[in-house]
Amino acid sequence: MVFNPNRRRHEYLRWLSAAVAVVIASCHGKPPATAPAKPPAAATYVGVRACSSCHQSEFTAWQGSHHELAMQEAREGAVLGDFNDVTFRSNGVTSRFFRRGGRFWVNTDGPDGKLADFEVRYTFGVRPLQQYLIEFPDGRLQALSIAWDSRPVEQGGQRWFHLYASEKITSPKDPMHWTRPSQNWNFMCAECHSTDLRRNYDPAKDRFATSWSDINVACEACHGPGSNHVSWAQAAPRAADPTLGLVARFEPRAAWVPDPRTGAAQRSVPRKSDVELETCAVCHSRRAQLMEGHIPGQPLADTHLPALLRSGLYQADGQMQDEVYNYGSFLESKMHASGVSCSDCHEPHSLKQRAAGNAVCGQCHAAGGYDSERHTHHAAGSPGSACAACHMPVRTYMVVHPRHDHSFRIPRPDLSAALGTSDACTDCHRDKPAKWAASAIGQWFGPVREGFQTFGPALRAARTAQRSAPRLLQEVADSPAQPAIARATALAELAPYLTPALVPTLSRGLRDPDPLVRIGALEGLASLPAERRWETAGPLLDDPVRSVRMEAVPFLLAAPPDEARRAQLSRAIDEYVAIQRTNADRADSHVNAGLVWQQQGDGVRAEAEYRVAIRLDPAFTPARVNLADLYRALGRESDAETVLRGGIAEFPADAALHHALGLALVRAKQLPAATAELKRAAELAPASARYTYVYAIALNSTGQRAAALRLLRDNERRHSADRDTLLALVNLLSEQGDRRGALGYADGLAELMPGDPSVAALVESLQRSR
Repeated sequence: MVFNPNRRRHEYLRWLSAAVAVVIASCHGKPPATAPAKPPAAATYVGVRACSSCHQSEFTAWQGSHHELAMQEAREGAVLGDFNDVTFRSNGVTSRFFRRGGRFWVNTDGPDGKLADFEVRYTFGVRPLQQYLIEFPDGRLQALSIAWDSRPVEQGGQRWFHLYASEKITSPKDPMHWTRPSQNWNFMCAECHSTDLRRNYDPAKDRFATSWSDINVACEACHGPGSNHVSWAQAAPRAADPTLGLVARFEPRAAWVPDPRTGAAQRSVPRKSDVELETCAVCHSRRAQLMEGHIPGQPLADTHLPALLRSGLYQADGQMQDEVYNYGSFLESKMHASGVSCSDCHEPHSLKQRAAGNAVCGQCHAAGGYDSERHTHHAAGSPGSACAACHMPVRTYMVVHPRHDHSFRIPRPDLSAALGTSDACTDCHRDKPAKWAASAIGQWFGPVREGFQTFGPALRAARTAQRSAPRLLQEVADSPAQPAIARATALAELAPYLTPALVPTLSRGLRDPDPLVRIGALEGLASLPAERRWETAGPLLDDPVRSVRMEAVPFLLAAPPDEARRAQLSRAIDEYVAIQRTNADRADSHVNAGLVWQQQGDGVRAEAEYRVAIRLDPAFTPARVNLADLYRALGRESDAETVLRGGIAEFPADAALHHALGLALVRAKQLPAATAELKRAAELAPASARYTYVYAIALNSTGQRAAALRLLRDNERRHSADRDTLLALVNLLSEQGDRRGALGYADGLAELMPGDPSVAALVESLQRSR
């Protein structure tokens, strides 16, 4: 399996994939009783060959797997692509693949846009596609966007293809060009294709000296550094060490026993930890990397921050949409809630399924009840009779790579039309509407089939800014029956609707045992008044999980602490900045550090960080927007305008830059020019309620009230829960004497903000005036 280092434009934090394993089977035996050994030294990595001599069967199973072939030196037998002087044309560039001096080369457009020869240093992945890594003099390895389709010819393979052909990449400045940071192996890909990866980035020289203990995904990627285990195994006699010298111990694989009352299988013993699942999730998840060097057994959220069920990543009902891998989807599932883990279905060394086809499900689900036409309503042996066809629908990524959704949901075509989501039935029956599928399922299984995932209507309402969103999101957040990742997402989505009535729900989220829920609650409280932040979230600076502590830092920076808390915040800031330094090759890390210094009143250091971010990645818009905001705060409005205009000159289709420039021109009292920029932002990002609202206000300021009202009314129809739009409509309609119209929108505000005294007073005033 290979993994795309980037899926969409302007995404700079990756959630990649690679490792899965359980404890070495031969280590489960009880060691002989001897005197305890002295405390072991810190474990170090020893390499796969040190493991293979004792664990030959696991080593043999691993050979030829996607993990073993995750990355290789470019040599005969490893390179699958056709380098026999063949050409490939895409996006107006003709690339040539050839051999020279026994090595593999490509002639293609480089960072300056000119054709040049580049040597392929490494292969990346193997099936169903293989990518190639080009090494630059500064130690960067870049993933070529032209890949080899390694499938058989009869499946459409054995050809070169472009991973982003639909993006129309015509310039090396494009964020998706193969030479840009989004395609950088050292940060975006390497952690999950090699073992003991150390980027070794030198910010002073802007160079990498990246290293690994194994070039591929080997034993210690999952079991952790093995030197102490090797020492334990070689000792005579062996020490009475219950850990066997291993960094992390995985639970033995549990048996699944049918419940005689329901027929459903249950674990023979409850799952005691998530060590196995989170070890796999380090790579098999969409996540941000906080720092390198994750050791199995650590909480995943200590070194990585998994993505929530965000728009653009997941469909509103939680089905995978973008390339999210498996972990986030699996957290939504009833199987996860029941204690299923990765190795129940996947053999962790060969990576093969435990059984073929429906038999892998039949390990727990009795074939008589489920693997039958009575349940599937499809002929035995047909595609529709496969369990995965209905409960694990496929989406194709990287052009040729089909992957199964791991949320294991009950098909709900009756909800698909309402939520705008896909459904497993019409994935196959493409000529049929969702209503047809819903009718058939209703006839087969009856009208009540809620399923385990019931949060779709809430997320859909939030994404479309409907007035029902706060109520529905609060119901999800407060329900212990909902998956933790769904509750975390609901809490985060409450941010635009924060009212005093929602604070208790969000405060409970801050105390939830799941770190994702605590992080979601912090995000939902983003607009909490500064004077209430410390009493609400101050304890999270001492949270046992690093990602929670780090999310609390920017939240609390906006509220200056009292003397008793100053030292606590200072320690947390030091840790936060240290993490940004760990990722000093990333523009977003410099922006994060800049925001800290800006909040602390250190404009010189903040400016320096923003400047480095722009140099590292000119396409990373937040760097320019925050630098311009810093200049505005310092009274340097002309410098702010210069920064934004420079960004627009390079990236004319960036809506955020046009919007920021429009606001800067408003402050400069250049209203016609400002309105033009705000209009352009709204045109480039028509789904943004904020951009449309601000443009409408600008129109009204230039005397174009009728046009402003048309825009605001259209914005309210699409985003009925946008407070700013509702309030603007109330004010503008009141000013022109339309009290009835104003009252209608004021009632919408009251629905969104129940109990808010200012909104209640506004409604009462309008009612009296009628």
